[in-house]
Amino acid sequence: MKQDVSKNAQAINPRYDLKLYLPTSVKEMKLLGWDHVDVVIFSGDAYVDHPSFGAAVIGRTLQAAGYNVAIVPQPNWTDDLRDFKKFGAPRLFFGISPGAMDSMVNHYTAARRRRSDDAYTPGGRHGARPDYPSIVYTEILRKLYPDTPILLGGIEGSLRRLSHYDYWEDRLRPSILHDAPADLLVYGMGEKPVLEIARRLAAGESIREMDSIPQTALLTDASAVPEASDDDNIVLHSFEECLAQKRKQAENFKHIEQESNRMEPRAVLWQKNGAKAVKVNPMLPPMTTGEIDASFDLPYTRYPHPRYKGKTIPAYEMIRHSVNMHRGCFGGCAFCTISAHQGKHIASRSKASIVNEARKVTMMDDFKGYISDLGGPSANMYSLGGRDRKICAKCLRPSCLHPTPCPNLDTDHSRLLDVYHAVDALPGVKKSFIGSGVRYDLSMHPTGSAHIDAVNRRFNEELITHHVSGRLKVAPEHTSDAVLKIMRKPPFSLFHEFKKIFDRTNRTHGLKQQLIPYFISSHPGCHETDMAELAVETKEMDFHLEQVQDFTPTPMTVATEIYYTGIHPYTGEKVYTARTRDEKLAQRQYFFWYDKTYRPGIIRSLNRLHRPDLIAKLYPPYKNSTRK
Repeated sequence: MKQDVSKNAQAINPRYDLKLYLPTSVKEMKLLGWDHVDVVIFSGDAYVDHPSFGAAVIGRTLQAAGYNVAIVPQPNWTDDLRDFKKFGAPRLFFGISPGAMDSMVNHYTAARRRRSDDAYTPGGRHGARPDYPSIVYTEILRKLYPDTPILLGGIEGSLRRLSHYDYWEDRLRPSILHDAPADLLVYGMGEKPVLEIARRLAAGESIREMDSIPQTALLTDASAVPEASDDDNIVLHSFEECLAQKRKQAENFKHIEQESNRMEPRAVLWQKNGAKAVKVNPMLPPMTTGEIDASFDLPYTRYPHPRYKGKTIPAYEMIRHSVNMHRGCFGGCAFCTISAHQGKHIASRSKASIVNEARKVTMMDDFKGYISDLGGPSANMYSLGGRDRKICAKCLRPSCLHPTPCPNLDTDHSRLLDVYHAVDALPGVKKSFIGSGVRYDLSMHPTGSAHIDAVNRRFNEELITHHVSGRLKVAPEHTSDAVLKIMRKPPFSLFHEFKKIFDRTNRTHGLKQQLIPYFISSHPGCHETDMAELAVETKEMDFHLEQVQDFTPTPMTVATEIYYTGIHPYTGEKVYTARTRDEKLAQRQYFFWYDKTYRPGIIRSLNRLHRPDLIAKLYPPYKNSTRK
C-alpha cells in the first residue's frame, strides 16, 4: 500500500510531470503535441527549470510569446554529435547558453589547476562540458546547419564580447565572435533582445539584416567602422593595437565599462581586428518592474528536469528555496563582473511578485519552513537608486558607493524591510535568511535624514536578529585602505564599526552568531606587507579566516585589466600586481597564520621584509626570542 501511495504522489508531483517542462528529447516534444520546434537552446548546464538558470529563463520567455522551445542540456561534443542532431534545424534559430558561470572559472582554480567537480552537473561530476562551450557548440552547429541562425548568449559571451585578457591562456584574445561563428551575440540580460530577434525572424526578416538590435554584438567588415568617434559611436583601439601596446587595452576598458554602466546607453562600440570588426550595440535601459516581474512570474516548476531523478545538482541545492529580488549592482567592485553583465542600475521586482514566488517555495514538496535567501547580487540594494534620475542619466561613475556614497543615492531600506515582513508572514515560513551578502556601507551611511537613518539602523538590527543562520557573511575584502581604494571598497574602519553593531546586537538579544568576513589576496595593488598587516589586524579582531580566495582575473573587470596591462584604466598609473606562483603563495600564506605548518614560512618572509614587529604581533614568543 505504501508503495502505491508513493507512485501516485510521484504521478501528480510537478517535478515528475514531463509536460510541465521544456522538452529535452523528440519523445518529450511529441508528448506536448508538437510537430516542430522554433528554437533549440544548447546549454552547458544541466536543465533546471528555475529563474536562476539562464537557459530556463530564455526558454520560458520565448515559450510565453508562443514559440516552441526545446533544450539540449550538456550535449556530448565528442561522439557522433547525435545530441546536436536530434531536433534537426529549428524553424527560427539555435541558442547557445554556455552556463551560469564562465567555463574557465567553472573548470579551473586561481592556480590554474583543473577542478574535480562541476556544481552545475548532476552528481557534481566534471567533464560534462568542454572548455569554452560557446566556441565548441557554435562551431559544431555551424558545420551541421550552415544556414540556420545561431545566437550566442550567457555570461561567457557577454564578458568576452570585445578584446579581453584570458588568464587561463595568459594572452589577450579578440572578441569571442572571431572564434565562435555565431550570427549574433546577445549580451547581458537577454529576454528582450531575444524576443525581438525571434519576432523579426518569424516575420521573415534575415538575420543578416539585424545589425542594430540593442544589447547585441556582431562581426562585420572593418570598412563599416566610422572614421572617428562621435556622440553615437566609440571607435576603440583595434585588437592589433591592443596586442602591441597594453596601455591601449587599458584605455579601451574605460569606455567599455562606462557604456555598460549608463542608465541610457546610446553609443555603438566598434573594434577592428584585421579585415573584420566587432560592432557592439548599446545596452537596453534597466528593465521596468513590470518587465522583470513578467520574467520571474513565468511558469517555472522550480525543479531539475525529471531526467535527473535521483541525482543531485549542487548549484540547484544552493538556491532551491531562495528568491532573487532584483538584478544589477551599483557597487562597482573592481574584481566583479555583475555590472558588466546585469548593469549598474537596479531593476527590482514588485513586492507582490516576490511574495508570490515565496508562496510557491512553501508549496515545494521538500520545503521545511526555511527560505535560504531573500537576495540579489547585493541583497540590500533592492529598490535603491538615484533620487533624481536625470542626474543618473548623465552619470559615468562606475560605482555609486566609491569613494563615498553618491549624495543622489536613495539608501532607504524601508521597502526592503516591508518585503521581509510580508514573506515572513506567509503560512509555512518559519524563517527567511539573507544568504547572498549585504553592503554594510549602504545601511550605515549617514543620509542627513533622521527617518532614513533610523530605518537603516532597524534594518541592521532585523538582519542580524531575524535573517542570519548563525553566521553572517560580509565582504570587506581587505584591511589595507590603499588596496581597498583600487578594489572600490569602503575603508576597513567601516567594517570595525559594523562588527561593533553586530556584537552589540548579539549581546542585546542573547545571540551567539558569528560574523564571517571574505578576503582576497594578490589583488592588484596588494603587496606582501599588506597581507601581513591583514593577518595581524584580523588576528587582533579574533578572526581565524575561512572565506578567502586568491584573486582570479576574469574578463571585463577593471582589476583584470590592471593585472594584464599593469596600468589603471582610469588614472593611467602603473599598479603592482602579484603575478608569479611564488608571489601569490607568499601573499596567500598570511591567511593561515594560525596554522603551525605556515609559521616557519611566514617568519622567513617577514624577516626578508624587515618586519620583525609583525612577527612579534603574530607570534608573541618571537618577541622574547629577539631579546636574547
